[in-house]
Amino acid sequence: MEQRVTIISLGVTDLEVATKFYEEKLGWKKMASSNEGISFFQLNGILLSLYPREKLAEDATVSAEGTGFKGFTLAYNTRSKEEVDSLFRDFLSKGIKNRETPGRSFLGWL
Repeated sequence: MEQRVTIISLGVTDLEVATKFYEEKLGWKKMASSNEGISFFQLNGILLSLYPREKLAEDATVSAEGTGFKGFTLAYNTRSKEEVDSLFRDFLSKGIKNRETPGRSFLGWL
């Protein structure tokens, strides 16, 4: 598996306020692919996304109120479905347990 992270997502309580902080205080430029539900900022080879905390927890299939959810995720995006299948087989052969079959994300890996 290539050593890289594609997206760092931060779960924020107020998307508008958080986005303004990155734009106005840090001077970062929001990407055109951002919309009213998510903000993206291009970093050095990594995307930073700001996403509502409840939505991020829902995406990770955990409770936003839970003590285990820290409000951020790391993403490793594959380049093809075949790469997902290959990684899945490799992980299983190494005894890595999963909670769900691969699809949109690897959020189910333990």
